[in-house]
Amino acid sequence: MGLISILMPVKNAGLYLKDCLESIIKQTEINWELITVNDHSSDNSLNILQEFSQKDSRISVWNNEGNGIIEALRMGLKKSNGVYIHRMDADDLMPSYKLELLKKNLVVHGENHIITGKVKYFSEQGVSNGFIKYQNWLNSLCDNNSHWDEIYKECVIASPCWLVHRSDLIASGAFEPNQYPEDYDLVFRFYKQGLKVISINETLHLWRDHAKRTSRNDPNYESVAFFALKLSYFFELDRDLKRPLVIWGAGTKGKQMVKILNRKQIKYTWVSNNPNKHGKEIYEKILKSYETILKTNNPQIIITVAQRNAKQEIISFLRNLGLQEYNDYYFFR
Repeated sequence: MGLISILMPVKNAGLYLKDCLESIIKQTEINWELITVNDHSSDNSLNILQEFSQKDSRISVWNNEGNGIIEALRMGLKKSNGVYIHRMDADDLMPSYKLELLKKNLVVHGENHIITGKVKYFSEQGVSNGFIKYQNWLNSLCDNNSHWDEIYKECVIASPCWLVHRSDLIASGAFEPNQYPEDYDLVFRFYKQGLKVISINETLHLWRDHAKRTSRNDPNYESVAFFALKLSYFFELDRDLKRPLVIWGAGTKGKQMVKILNRKQIKYTWVSNNPNKHGKEIYEKILKSYETILKTNNPQIIITVAQRNAKQEIISFLRNLGLQEYNDYYFFR
């Protein structure tokens, strides 16, 4: 009982697509349908999809009537029939137990929940330290079940590693917004909708890293797009306009954030713990010492500092002032 609809956009994934499809067919959970949407591939992806659909009636093939991953996901959802919705990437792999564990937990917990689990990157060329750090951070969120606490740092749920009720996906806005990065935007909307995250302490998704991966090459996934998205949801969901806003950090990410705030004509104070930058004018804004916070009444602070030792010093300073993370200050990576 309870059909799982797997939505899978496909664009020029021919090199890895057969392995992906085989991993889906080998699932211990058999009550699924795979809705594949070919997004104008110029390689042999469509031929592979048609070949597999002829062998397994649970696999259907559609051609994207629009362009891009968002419109492919919309079309996939429109063509699907499942009570439960899952998204899959065409170059990745599923452990054989993935769908079984996701469904088992969602059946137990019911609506208003999103089920996720741990991920593991793999690559024939070796996985970069950046991806390993992201993998380990995601998995630590599963260990602590602390996804919503850290949502402004990075995308806290891997796009091909969740299962929700169709009704909850639709209530969250599904794939309607034309907002990139679309996976992070959807996770923010799950957060906004108040879905409770349930974590499975197993590796449920094998994430392939390769040079042509969309997240590496598409401008929609550049860091400035992530910062714009985070700020937008922060102001919608957690910003208290009665409190003064402070931006802490004048590195690359701090400058990206300040440029966005300037463009939106949002008031803020800009501080740094680097004395060499204090008093300097950057983007028509004077950079001040972090000690300015001592004279600021009830601030909300966004921190863009990435260096680990500096972050620990910042946390210690703010805690000594009686400030609390996720209420008074937020780390944006």
